[in-house]
Amino acid sequence: MASQSMEVVAKALEQQMLQSARIVEEKLDGELEKLEHMDEDELERLKERRLEALKKAQKQKQEWISKGHGEYREIPSERDFFSEVKDSKNVVCHFYRDSTFRCKILDKHLAILVKKHLETKFIKLNVEKAPFLTERLKIKVIPTLALVKDGKTKDYIVGFTDLGNRDDFPTEVLEWRLGCSGIINYSGNLLEPPTGRQKSGSKFTKVEKKTIRGKGYDSDSESDDD
Repeated sequence: MASQSMEVVAKALEQQMLQSARIVEEKLDGELEKLEHMDEDELERLKERRLEALKKAQKQKQEWISKGHGEYREIPSERDFFSEVKDSKNVVCHFYRDSTFRCKILDKHLAILVKKHLETKFIKLNVEKAPFLTERLKIKVIPTLALVKDGKTKDYIVGFTDLGNRDDFPTEVLEWRLGCSGIINYSGNLLEPPTGRQKSGSKFTKVEKKTIRGKGYDSDSESDDD
């Protein structure tokens, strides 16, 4: 009985794959047919549009790099924070403390994502050098990521609660969470976190903006060096 059920499932999957392949093939055939019926002038205009798009993309890339995108770096003071977020449309700022273990984990993941998402600026700021800013943004848990869009703080990632609440979460989960806030260009499914490398026991909270209250800095680390 079990073997018959497996055969049914296998045949259903095979049919789905064949159907998907046919759809892709038909789409490609349609594009090829359009190209075959284009005259030289139309092909030249298509070539020019694509070349213009490439030039525009390259210009945007250079502009981002000139503004400090593409490198995960520390800013020296809270005064620099305001100029950094004013200069770029999308900014991720890691509020960290040297003695908090989970800040080092975030550093590792952010150093990977900064290379992948040139459209977003990734910076870090030591909370001990930014008392006014951390008070203004109501940052009480370390680490916290402030997600700033068009100069305004749109969302926060507080500790690891939104990342499965464990230290060994994959970079893809942080990327998904940033995508949920629209702070990076995310091409995956925003409705649920990536599941490829998750371990059993991972728990994800509903993504929503938080107001952080309390006194002093609370460490989110399971093990803190303090």
